[in-house]
Amino acid sequence: MDTSVFHAGEQALQARTGLRERMAEIGHVVIRDHMPDQHRELFGKLPTLLLGVQDDQGQPWATMLHGPAGFVSSPDTRTLRLQARPAADDPTAPWLREGAAVGLLGLEHPTRRRNRANGRVGSVRDDGFDVDVLQSFGNCPKYIHARRPEATAARAAPPALRLGPALHAESIALLRRADTLFIASASGARPGTGSASTRSEGVDVSHRGGPAGFVHVAVGERGLRLTLPDYQGNFFFNTLGNLLAWPHAGLLVPDFDDGTLLHLAAEASLSLDGPALDAFPGAQRLLHLDVRHGWWRPAALALRWSAPEAPPQFAHADA
Repeated sequence: MDTSVFHAGEQALQARTGLRERMAEIGHVVIRDHMPDQHRELFGKLPTLLLGVQDDQGQPWATMLHGPAGFVSSPDTRTLRLQARPAADDPTAPWLREGAAVGLLGLEHPTRRRNRANGRVGSVRDDGFDVDVLQSFGNCPKYIHARRPEATAARAAPPALRLGPALHAESIALLRRADTLFIASASGARPGTGSASTRSEGVDVSHRGGPAGFVHVAVGERGLRLTLPDYQGNFFFNTLGNLLAWPHAGLLVPDFDDGTLLHLAAEASLSLDGPALDAFPGAQRLLHLDVRHGWWRPAALALRWSAPEAPPQFAHADA
């Protein structure tokens, strides 16, 4: 039985970097089956939480939940309790049910601290749900633009708009100016449900950041193709390893000025080397995302953020 905390897609990319053996050694140390106290403390003071879940076709979707500090709590080292649920027009809402595989990302925007917790939905309540944690690990603060969120008066939001593969002018403009987005991915169509399933399988949601405009938007054969540079990270390859194994991604692009959320379903492919990387200084790989459809949710969050402070890795680009 494979006891690795990394599945075949993650291992393949680790092997390309020559770090497969090293990552096998440290994997069980850094990816735990419980949350250490510092992770529980971080989740408990956040006003937002990133969530990834799959629909019935295996398509991942990502969203951002929010509430007053303490809306996420940890009654024990293997449980997160949320006093929030996705809104009815959120594409994750129908799929957040007992037993569903989920990925969580706790990101403290002002300090750039971030921790991941992946697992399965436990009990679901009218006012929230529990997550049984199967994987808990930290991520470094690289590439995160620091911001301070502030709650604003809740107002009736305009209705959500379903988008086709070409999207619409407002969503394309948001993509072109974005410095931050989030990606939900999965290790398979139904991770963790087979007879040979391991703790390495599941759903992830991760952060991607760069200088404003780091998302390259182009017209593809069937709609829009987005290209993201992948910079040097922790070599876990959680997201890219998932996409190598199951090439379907759910993107979340927040508008930090007015609380709008853009949710996209996309098919993924990777450029691991070649001249295409020359257009993205510092990129180790490129992630291509062919948009299939999405949702535009104006003013979905009653939060507004301060102007971004560029991370050290991009300070020269924003100067």
